Amino acid sequence: MAELQNDRFLRALLKEPVDRTPVWMMRQAGRYLPEYRATRAKAGSFMDLCKNKELASEVTLQPLARYPLDAAILFSDILTIPDAMGLELRFAEGEGPIFDKPIKTQADVDRLFVPDMGSDLGYVMDAVSTIRKDLNGSVPLIGFSGSPWTLATYMVEGGSSKQFGKVKGMMFEQPKMMHQILDVLADSVTAYLNAQIEAGAQAVQIFDTWGGLLTPRDYKAFSLDYMAKIVDGLIKEKDGRKVPCILYTKGGGQWLHQMADAGADCLGIDWTMDMADARAQVGDRVALQGNMDPTVLYASPERVRQEVKSVLESYGKGEGHIFNLGHGIHPGIDPETVDAFINAVVDYSPEYHK
Repeated sequence: MAELQNDRFLRALLKEPVDRTPVWMMRQAGRYLPEYRATRAKAGSFMDLCKNKELASEVTLQPLARYPLDAAILFSDILTIPDAMGLELRFAEGEGPIFDKPIKTQADVDRLFVPDMGSDLGYVMDAVSTIRKDLNGSVPLIGFSGSPWTLATYMVEGGSSKQFGKVKGMMFEQPKMMHQILDVLADSVTAYLNAQIEAGAQAVQIFDTWGGLLTPRDYKAFSLDYMAKIVDGLIKEKDGRKVPCILYTKGGGQWLHQMADAGADCLGIDWTMDMADARAQVGDRVALQGNMDPTVLYASPERVRQEVKSVLESYGKGEGHIFNLGHGIHPGIDPETVDAFINAVVDYSPEYHK
């Protein structure tokens, strides 16, 4: 493997000194880029794109050709694990993901298994190793997975949801059954992230998109405890270098002090919390990633630059900040506005590291 030329992102995750704040963007390879839309059309479907290692690598590298980003993130989907468990994932136009065999009964739960990372999810590992090779040491590669709770919401609901009535109903009425699902998922996610690390991922992120739906008690029992179990089981070092782990719970700002105890190196922060408050809560225990509101990118480049300054100021001087959006970039954003965002971080952040 080529030697890493830019390790700013990895060093910031470990709260080591950097010359400027590293920046990457959730969903940075995606629909806002015309070149992505062209590659997706060539692939035929979203899952065909995920399963073609050359095309998955192509779209992963597209934003790096445009912007001075400090990390690449594997192009894949969070629902690959439940798909590999036999729930039959498909993407319907305008509807998002749909599982043709959602979990409804105890018998459905009993059929769940930890997928084989080589045969069932080998296409993801092929993509990781191809991307790592194609990056040629330019920036680190981030691997990722959905959290057990977030994966369970899709598996029980059968797709996206607004009320989450089925999954929360099961959690309240049949907690034992829900814990059984989450146990299998925690084992699967641990194996999945470790396989990504073995294939070449240099950091990993756990996306807990729907943890913020829960009460504080239920968040700990049904989401955080399982993420802590995963973090505990991860490969911690590869090729003589630490492999950092990021935990991100959308809407999880009120639980940062508990999240900081889960063993991860960094916490992702959404836009509903001030970075100064987040930093005050966690102290020096973990690095922080975030947290510009993604919808700021609908504003003018001048306004975007102003917002970047504001987030940097809120975090303040010192190490341990990775600049990112508070959630993924929206599909309709102008790539020129993204250029203003990324370059503003590059221009304004060095003074915070003197």
